Amino acid sequence: ADVVDFERFRPELERAVPRADRSKGGRPPFDHVLMFKVLILQTQNNLSDERTEFYLRDRLTWMRFLGLGLGDPVPDANTIWTFREALTKAGAIERLFTLYDQQLRARGYLAMSGQLVDASIVAAPKQRNTKAEKQAIREGRVPEDWQDKPAKLSQKDRDARWTVKTTKAKPREGETPMVDLAIPEFGYQNHISADRRHRLIRRWLVTDAAAHAGARLADLLDPGNTASEVWADTGYRSKKNEDLLRQRMLKSHIHRKKPAGRPMPDRTARANAKKSAVRAHVEHVFAEQKARMGLFVRTIGLARATTKIGLANLVHNMRRLLWLERQPALT
Repeated sequence: ADVVDFERFRPELERAVPRADRSKGGRPPFDHVLMFKVLILQTQNNLSDERTEFYLRDRLTWMRFLGLGLGDPVPDANTIWTFREALTKAGAIERLFTLYDQQLRARGYLAMSGQLVDASIVAAPKQRNTKAEKQAIREGRVPEDWQDKPAKLSQKDRDARWTVKTTKAKPREGETPMVDLAIPEFGYQNHISADRRHRLIRRWLVTDAAAHAGARLADLLDPGNTASEVWADTGYRSKKNEDLLRQRMLKSHIHRKKPAGRPMPDRTARANAKKSAVRAHVEHVFAEQKARMGLFVRTIGLARATTKIGLANLVHNMRRLLWLERQPALT
């Protein structure tokens, strides 16, 4: 709390979550900033609303962070859900992220040394649907069996999608050739652009898992970065993206693809390896979110998933700032 100025978020939080008129009485609402801090703690620890309520009552460190005493009331699970839902309906998470990015820049953490662009799948609860239901969802329709069953419809995520993630086995001399693996995954995709210098997320976007990452490059490029270099993997390599980077006077360090039916030329392989030494740092962001924060979408729908993943990106930047503040001056 000493490093992050949470009061800077108050005007936006009050605009996104207006309070009801209390002229008729009722329980006083919880403070906007306190509720936002609760969401930060929840996201950092990948907790359900019920589990978050338990920890608010159980952890003295959480009470201290929120400024609560032992006898003070704490938000219950319904209050946490209602506050997060209000932020979702107001589309406030993007503006809150921008406010914090402005704090980072004001502290001297400018976007520097180029941009690292990548995307990662964030898992969501798998849907058990029939072939006909899947086809209707792909076509943007509500399956007929669901239309007169509102309870069932409310539990079905029609925005998340299946995709297949392929891992390429690298051949090794003197060993049995390994088999490529195709791993089906269901959920959403977190597209990010991080600056190379500080590895802070500067731009982000959420789509379903089946969306083509390379088609989102234009939305992720940060015009505020002080350098003109862009690193990305082969999924972003296309004539359209190369033309886009030239138009914006940016230098492409996007990996080149292996020629179809031919081995990778040594020169191209060496160039890709050199690019990988820089680009690989963006994977640390996703490792932080998935390993330490246990990022997983428990909600239903793209709008709620955007809030969940947007909070995870915001929490990453807060944790990253704490780490940067403890380091000696970067050279």
